[in-house]
Amino acid sequence: MNKPFEERLPFFALGLVVLAIFYGIYFTKMFVQKKHGIQTRQIGKRKEKELHTVERLMSLATGSVVIAQLLSIALDWNYMPSSARFTGFCIGMLGDLVFLVSVICMKDSWRAGIPESDKTKLVTNGIYKFSRNPAFFGFDLMYVGVLLMFFNPVNLIFSLFPIIMLHLQILQEEKYMEATFGKEYLNYKKKTFRYLGNKPTK
Repeated sequence: MNKPFEERLPFFALGLVVLAIFYGIYFTKMFVQKKHGIQTRQIGKRKEKELHTVERLMSLATGSVVIAQLLSIALDWNYMPSSARFTGFCIGMLGDLVFLVSVICMKDSWRAGIPESDKTKLVTNGIYKFSRNPAFFGFDLMYVGVLLMFFNPVNLIFSLFPIIMLHLQILQEEKYMEATFGKEYLNYKKKTFRYLGNKPTK
């Protein structure tokens, strides 16, 4: 009897594909902005203690999870059935797509971390009509997708860590956006949800 197609899938290769696409988008965008004289990575530049701590921990979390993911892929360390692993691959690819659309819509306003002096625009069009933080949502989808593909205790802990830290970073960024854009951002915040969805206009 033939095995279900999910059991025949090369999850080692598929896991690497999800990661390669995601980080390919990240570093390509960073490279393009650098050519335009824009410093994308602003993590830990600001001196406010709470913000500085959150951004440093976020940087540690998003860096260490890559090691856990690659280790899990290399060892094929997984306790999930093939059907769940395939679902994880689909979620991971969706995360890649959401992240790609997010950085495209942000254009040159995209930053990693809260800028100290750079002036950026408030982007509310495209995918930002449906989520105030689609890039972070893309990160979360990618983490969850790879976790389902290679579910083990180490990958679980190291995936939850950046998801939590990215949420704390969002809360810090909301304070910055309110202080920088004032009423314009508050109006946007009222009608568009933090992660996904918006309130219908009356």
